[in-house]
Amino acid sequence: MATALGFSAILMWALLALLTARSGAVPPLQMNALCFAIGTLVGLVALRVRRVPLRVFRQPPSVWLLGVGGLFGYHAVYFAALRNAPAAEASLIAYLWPLLIVLGSAMLPGEKLRWFHLVGALFGLSGAGLIIAGRGGGLSFEGSHGFGYILAGCCALIWAGYSLLSRRARDVPSDVVTGFCAGTALLSLPAHWMFETTVWPATSGEWLAILALGLLPVGAAFYVWDYGVKRGDIQLLGAASYAAPLLSTLVLILFGEASPSWTLALAATLITLGAVLAALPMFSRLLARA
Repeated sequence: MATALGFSAILMWALLALLTARSGAVPPLQMNALCFAIGTLVGLVALRVRRVPLRVFRQPPSVWLLGVGGLFGYHAVYFAALRNAPAAEASLIAYLWPLLIVLGSAMLPGEKLRWFHLVGALFGLSGAGLIIAGRGGGLSFEGSHGFGYILAGCCALIWAGYSLLSRRARDVPSDVVTGFCAGTALLSLPAHWMFETTVWPATSGEWLAILALGLLPVGAAFYVWDYGVKRGDIQLLGAASYAAPLLSTLVLILFGEASPSWTLALAATLITLGAVLAALPMFSRLLARA
């Protein structure tokens, strides 16, 4: 159940590209502030409905540093990477985080890295690379963009570190993610004022896209991801995360924002094979019960 909830975050992240494309010309950090504010409301409503007391937010400073640092740090550094390197190359480097989660999981209590976890993650990375290269018209790493590549690598380290350390902090309720979203929104606002020019959505459709972003991929997704990495199969979730760029591209094709290709079919095969390899222990358990 926890692993399935974690995978639902990947499904929501598949909507990120389409909704971002439909949200107009709102600058990234301003978008961050808006979406995480909506994401905070998602958590507050859930707390109210379930009657969770506010004392749940009484957590050590290390927990707040991990949560707000992970959410705000990843997005801020990712946007900086895109400003200093081509989007395709920066995205591929940033998408090393699922592989790092699989590798880093070997250091977690009760976890053991097996060959099929590693091979599955590498297949997924290869498939994601094909998709990202196809979107950007190919990959061409140049030394002049070295700083951007370093920032993209930091993105991968930040999100992998956040996910793995969240697993170690499994006693912290996922309800606290509400506070992480609020902190990220509050930090994004002054960053926006310092580095960007405010641009508001021009149409009701753009406002709806931002609302959907805050409700799903930049809202509910973080709550279920937190629960999944704390309670579910983190190695399977790491390898399965490479489905996000595949599903994202399929959504873009469905809505006329991209075209199907043989490259996409090959990428789908690699990602699916990688996820199946990473899920071998789960299949073994199911067969043993049958």
